[in-house]
Amino acid sequence: MHNEKDSIDIENPFGVIEEDEAPVEEEAPRDPRAAAREFFEWVELFAYSVAIVFVLFTFICRIAVVEGPSMENTLIDGEVLLISDLLYEPQAGDVIVFQSNTILNNEPIVKRVIATEGQVVDINFARWQVTVDGKQVDEPYVKYIVGAAMKSSSYQFPLTVEEGHVFVMGDNRNYSTDSRDPRIGQVDTRFVLGKVLLRVFPFTKIGIID
Repeated sequence: MHNEKDSIDIENPFGVIEEDEAPVEEEAPRDPRAAAREFFEWVELFAYSVAIVFVLFTFICRIAVVEGPSMENTLIDGEVLLISDLLYEPQAGDVIVFQSNTILNNEPIVKRVIATEGQVVDINFARWQVTVDGKQVDEPYVKYIVGAAMKSSSYQFPLTVEEGHVFVMGDNRNYSTDSRDPRIGQVDTRFVLGKVLLRVFPFTKIGIID
């Protein structure tokens, strides 16, 4: 006969007292006022973002889309450009966007500035040579057509650029309507929308335009 004191609990041989699992604490209900504050903070942030974008694209930058082949191979049809006229004065070599009330129903047109007011432009159409003030312009961006002359003009050259105007040409000279054509002629700088800063689409070609 054994004593009850000597008995061993088979399920708990070491005499460890098991405690019940600690109760799971319930998440305190969220303060509706805090949720409302967070919501209005997001709304405020969104409103500020919209305002900044509006100011940016109204007073500093604009978006323009290339249409046609006249600036190949620098710019291709359908590419999206970021332009700006902030404190901008056109300079020779700049790629600009402007409007013309004589062609394309005032739609934006993109070309390259060849010369500015007071400069003298001359063109040798057979040799594809452009000179400004007697110096040949280095034009690595031009899309030449071997065996063909450059598209000519109804204007007489040499030609002096008028005050407040620029002389522009497309990089794809034989597929460009530009200052060689009287429908555009010399571009009044008041109609210049801005200088092309960046190509922003397609994303694989994002970069500065020279």
